[in-house]
Amino acid sequence: MKVIGILAKPKFPNMKPTLTQLVAWLREHGKDVVLDPKVAALIGKSASRYQGRIADKADMVIVLGGDGTMLNAARLVEERSTPILGINMGGLGFLTEVGGEDLYKTLERVFAKEYTLEERLMLRARLDRRGKQIAQATVLNDVVVTKGELSRMIAMTIAIDGRFVTSLRGDGLILSTPTGSTAYSMSAGGPIVTPSVNALVITPICPHTLTHRPLLVPGTATLAITLTSHDKGAMVTFDGQLGVAMTEDDTVTITSSRHKTKLIRLPERTYYDMLRRKLKWGGD
Repeated sequence: MKVIGILAKPKFPNMKPTLTQLVAWLREHGKDVVLDPKVAALIGKSASRYQGRIADKADMVIVLGGDGTMLNAARLVEERSTPILGINMGGLGFLTEVGGEDLYKTLERVFAKEYTLEERLMLRARLDRRGKQIAQATVLNDVVVTKGELSRMIAMTIAIDGRFVTSLRGDGLILSTPTGSTAYSMSAGGPIVTPSVNALVITPICPHTLTHRPLLVPGTATLAITLTSHDKGAMVTFDGQLGVAMTEDDTVTITSSRHKTKLIRLPERTYYDMLRRKLKWGGD
């Protein structure tokens, strides 16, 4: 790992001195450093010098922030599947590996090759309107179809591998990866799915018919959600960070990406350790 990319959420407290110290430490250890433009601007470097270089050049990406910043990193390096190390700077942080206080100790172990890589399923989604594609995105967590600001429900149909499954009325629908199962889907009553399970989670949001329950389908499936009601304000969101308005008969199609997100993990930490720690489960 010769070239190290750095992404960060600038608003976190003490981020500027943390970044300045990290860049100096990496260079002292013989690493070339490439920076996200926002990171470069925060520590007084030329933003234009670093534009696009992380996706093209980095052998590893260090993310200082929370899960939102991790989602950005996963999309940025999707096609190269560059390993990502998440450093939690606050909040719950299901995707980040260690806290800020363990940053340098963890980096020393990573550079000594004392780590494992955990692959995470990603999804490709597109929005079609009257036969024309109007939006597309790659997500690590979820694709969500939701109602507008008014309290009335929206209606949609769900098809899997080209076959009609059901009609649904409610506040919306969440299509999540196992990684996203601990995000919005969990809040809506969906199951927690371990990352090694190759499956997609379909979670209704406040369904009108209570027999509509969360459903797991194979990760190889192709899902299509078509909006059948005329509701101003309905939209599809990708990883909660990009939203596109939907109109009647719009269809969102979701398939697994051929690329995987690769997360750097310390070998003694398991997914279940993370769940116990983050969700405050009992036991030692």
